[in-house]
Amino acid sequence: MIRTVFFHNESTRDDIGLDEFEGILNKREGLLWVSLEDETDETLQHVLGDLFQFHPLAIEDCQSNGYQTPKVDDFRSYLFLIMHALIYDSTTQQLETRELDIFLGEHYLVTTHQGGTMPAVDTLWSLMERDERLHQNGADFLCHALLDILIDDYTPVLDQIEDTMELMEDNALDNPKRQVLDEIIHLKHTMMTLRRIVSPEREVILRLTRNEFSLISPACQIYFRDVYDHLVRLHDLIDGIRDIAGGALEIYLNSTSLRLNEVMKALTIVSTIFLPLSFVAGVYGMNFKHLPELNWWFGYPLVWLVFVLIAGGMLTFFRRRGWF
Repeated sequence: MIRTVFFHNESTRDDIGLDEFEGILNKREGLLWVSLEDETDETLQHVLGDLFQFHPLAIEDCQSNGYQTPKVDDFRSYLFLIMHALIYDSTTQQLETRELDIFLGEHYLVTTHQGGTMPAVDTLWSLMERDERLHQNGADFLCHALLDILIDDYTPVLDQIEDTMELMEDNALDNPKRQVLDEIIHLKHTMMTLRRIVSPEREVILRLTRNEFSLISPACQIYFRDVYDHLVRLHDLIDGIRDIAGGALEIYLNSTSLRLNEVMKALTIVSTIFLPLSFVAGVYGMNFKHLPELNWWFGYPLVWLVFVLIAGGMLTFFRRRGWF
C-alpha cells in the first residue's frame, strides 16, 4: 500500500499519484510524505529509484529482508535512516522488531517498512490531521515527530519486560523449576536484542543533534536532543533489566543448589540412622547354633528397643546440631 499526503500553503492533498511526484519535487515547495507499506521490490525500485532517484545501496537496504543495523547515511540532498520499531507480546514473551527506512529530503519524507503495520507511522498519520505544527515546521520536524513516537513506543515494552523479569526473580526464589530458567534465559536474550538496537540508534540520533547535516535545521536539533535523552534513559533501563536478569539467574542457581543440599542432607541422615540399625540386625541375623540370645524370650523386643533408642538418639543429636 502507498499512502501519500502533500501540504502546500493552506491546502492538503492525500490523493497524490505517482505521476505527480516529479513535478512536486521539481517545484521544491510544500511538504510531501510518501509511506510505502509492504510493497514489492519492483514497486520500491520504481518509486525510490525511478521517481526519487535514491542511491541503489539505500534502495537495496530497503528491499533486504535481513536485519539491518540502525544507521544514518548522508547523500547530501537527502538523509537515509534505518530505525526499528518494537512489537512485544507479553503473553508469549516474544519480541519482534520491524525495520523502518526513512528518506529525509528538504521538502519530502519517504518511509518504507515491511512485515506488517508500523504503529509509529499510523499514529503520526492520524496526528497530522490535528496538529498543524507537524507539517508547518518542515520535513526535519516531521521526521523528528516520527522518531519521537517510534522511541516512545519502546517504554511500555520495556515496562512489560521489567515486570515479567521481576516476577521471574520471585519464581526463581520460590519455585526454581526448569521452566523458570528457560524464561530467564529467553528474557536475557531479548534484552541483548534490545541493546543491539538501542545502542546504534542512540548514536544515530546523537549525530542528528549536531551540526553534521545541513538538512537538520538548528531549531530542530533541540527536538532531536529530546529523543536522544529518551534513548539514553532507555539504554540505562535495559542495563538495569539485564542486571535483574543476571540476579534472577544467580538466585535460581543458588535456590537449586540449596534444594539439592537439603535433599542430600535428608538422604545422609536416613543413611546414617539405618547404618547402625543394619549392623544390629546383621548381628542378630547371623546363623549360629549357639547364639546366646537365640532362645531368650525378650531378645526380639529388646532388639527393637535398641533400634528405637539408636534412631531417636541420632535424630535428637542431628536436631541439636541444626542439621535439619
